[in-house]
Amino acid sequence: MADYILPLQRLIEQFRSLPGIGGKTAVRLAFSIVEESEERAEAFAEAILAAKREICTCEICGNLSTSSVCPICDDAERDRSIICVVEDARDVMAFERLRDFRGLYHVLGGLLSPMKGIGVENIRVRELLERLKNDEVKEILIATGATVEGETTATYIARLLEPFGISVTRLAYGLPVGGDLEYADEITLHRALEGRQTILGE
Repeated sequence: MADYILPLQRLIEQFRSLPGIGGKTAVRLAFSIVEESEERAEAFAEAILAAKREICTCEICGNLSTSSVCPICDDAERDRSIICVVEDARDVMAFERLRDFRGLYHVLGGLLSPMKGIGVENIRVRELLERLKNDEVKEILIATGATVEGETTATYIARLLEPFGISVTRLAYGLPVGGDLEYADEITLHRALEGRQTILGE
């Protein structure tokens, strides 16, 4: 990479540190910021800082929120008999765009991946078990992606929940193997939701 003046180099490095941003894209974004007016640059910086200051995680489900309890958990009209378990907040947003699911969510904050050093203690499984002390829950829908990590996590949770005697289902057809849930279109996600299946049999 060519040598840039220090302030520009620092900006490029910050963009490069973001997931999915390569060297060329980082350079393009950095130049875009520099070429903007000072007001626009300040607005961009303030939006980043405001997001960090104002966004927290829901103490119940782990979804992104601006208060201790997110609007979904706080909604008395949601079906509290079913909890949809997802990897992260982006997956919650994917389901909410669909508008077919009216239950609650539980955000794991990651997937089991021994190769990456992510174990049970690194995801929000204990918090899920705590929520099952409420007799209202009748079904756990595991909606992790159709990847090796997603399947491993789903199977682990399903086995963990066997003693609770509640239905544990998994998104079914429609999701491609190796695909991430957040990239699924609404029709595919709808079919997967409608065709969910019980894990480990009845």
